[in-house]
Amino acid sequence: MESQTIQSIALMLGAGWASGINLYAAMLVLGWMGISGQVQLPPGLELLTHPMVMGAAGLMFVVEFFADKIPGVDSLWDALHTFIRIPAGALMAAAAAQGLDMGAAGELAGLILGGSLATTSHVSKASARALINTSPEPVTNWTASVSEDVAVVGGLWTALHHPWVFVLLLILFILLAAWLLPKIWRLLKTAGTTLFSWFRKPEPEADPTKPSGD
Repeated sequence: MESQTIQSIALMLGAGWASGINLYAAMLVLGWMGISGQVQLPPGLELLTHPMVMGAAGLMFVVEFFADKIPGVDSLWDALHTFIRIPAGALMAAAAAQGLDMGAAGELAGLILGGSLATTSHVSKASARALINTSPEPVTNWTASVSEDVAVVGGLWTALHHPWVFVLLLILFILLAAWLLPKIWRLLKTAGTTLFSWFRKPEPEADPTKPSGD
């Protein structure tokens, strides 16, 4: 019973966290694991195994796979998905909380925790990508995108097979995000100020031959 409880908690937290990074990859991973029998999904997440849902998630994953690797486009994609990843992560976590058998209270807790984790991971991803886009070369974008996809797949697999390890790693991720985000925002602010100064029209210099008026 205790093992099933911690697995349900890890799945709930993992669904929220992963959705904030790549919602469509998270849906595909959970749906595939459910179909293949690697894990028994809670009733609320069994919908992810439906062929139509997996097809739609797969199509959007392909679109995101390419959009996420183009500098500038990836940040626009992240901005648009602020209104998709966070609520979807909250709903998926609430659905995963059905495995706790706590009724509406458990689902509400999942909604709150999942939404918070989806927000944290989404903001961390979007902020890091915006900072990376200050560099003109595309290799860093590709590396970051692939690393994020691997993190989602590996994170959910760990949550389902080694829940205690996942919970520990998730705590470390939250601490790291709390430490890094203020630094990333300061760097973005500095980069934005520098970029603005490049495009700002310089003020005309005063003509020293003209007498200054009172």
